[in-house]
Amino acid sequence: MAGPPSATPGTKLPPQGRHRAATRSPAPGGTAAVFLGLIFAVSAALLAQPANSEPANSSSQKQGSSGPAYAGSETCTACHEDISQSFVKSPHARIAGRKGWEERACEACHGPAAAHAESGAAEDVKNPLKLAVKDTDAICMGCHRNEQTAVGRLRAGHFRNEVACTSCHTVHKTQEDLVARAPARQNKQCASCHSQVWAQFQRPHAHRLREGAMKCTDCHNPHGGFLSPSMRTVSANEPNCFRCHGDKRGPFTFEHAAMRMESCAGCHEPHGSANPRMLTRHEVRFQCMECHSNIGTASGTVGGLPPAFHDTRNPRYRNCTICHVKVHGSHVNRALLR
Repeated sequence: MAGPPSATPGTKLPPQGRHRAATRSPAPGGTAAVFLGLIFAVSAALLAQPANSEPANSSSQKQGSSGPAYAGSETCTACHEDISQSFVKSPHARIAGRKGWEERACEACHGPAAAHAESGAAEDVKNPLKLAVKDTDAICMGCHRNEQTAVGRLRAGHFRNEVACTSCHTVHKTQEDLVARAPARQNKQCASCHSQVWAQFQRPHAHRLREGAMKCTDCHNPHGGFLSPSMRTVSANEPNCFRCHGDKRGPFTFEHAAMRMESCAGCHEPHGSANPRMLTRHEVRFQCMECHSNIGTASGTVGGLPPAFHDTRNPRYRNCTICHVKVHGSHVNRALLR
């Protein structure tokens, strides 16, 4: 291998090692200078923008706000004076105290109404009574979502059957007239849709809705609930039947299994029945034999789970509640005799 070039006498070679090191590393302070230059360039570009320039999202918001104009509540009152006077007494009038809706409470539900005020045409303003059910409910749920009165609203039968809020509620009336509260008036309103249920109340043995002593919402929650069919609860999570029939509530030392495993409707027709005590069967023995029948077994008796000493084929044993008086539960007798 050839070695490094030899120097002739009197010739001076350049410092090769120093020259390479100098070409590899930049001059001292060069990186900092480049960095500062970039900062100055960006700052100059920002300062060059006009003073009234706005971010892109601000310009888009401004474009979105240039939609239909609002007329204001005073403009609405000029034509709808009677409705306006009634509305100020309504709980919905509180919308005027919310930020962004001052002096335009009407348009919180009816939408921007400047075009309607100018033309007078009904097509230029929203009327929740004439909108699609989902659109009407969306307006109402804009304020009432997650409130106590709307618990389970989206799972209720009214929602599934597309019954709008405005079918039962009036928006412009006072607190007392916002929804039918008097028993006779409310029952009539519910019966307008639930005619088959109202027919059950005309039977000989029924809850006293016809007399105006009860109303539908005493037992049912029209906005929905966790018990079927939209039953109200009492004592946190028990059926609303115990609200009036508290003596049947228990807990009992010796329970009747039907009380725990089935609801009251297992034996009773809640709206009305042709049978005494609103039972589902016309005789007590047939009611009991729905669970206690041992037909088809080799016990030799009919009625009562084995071992059973009585035979319901004998007329003496056909009225079960003569002996088993505590059919809902007993504290002293396992056979519910007392």
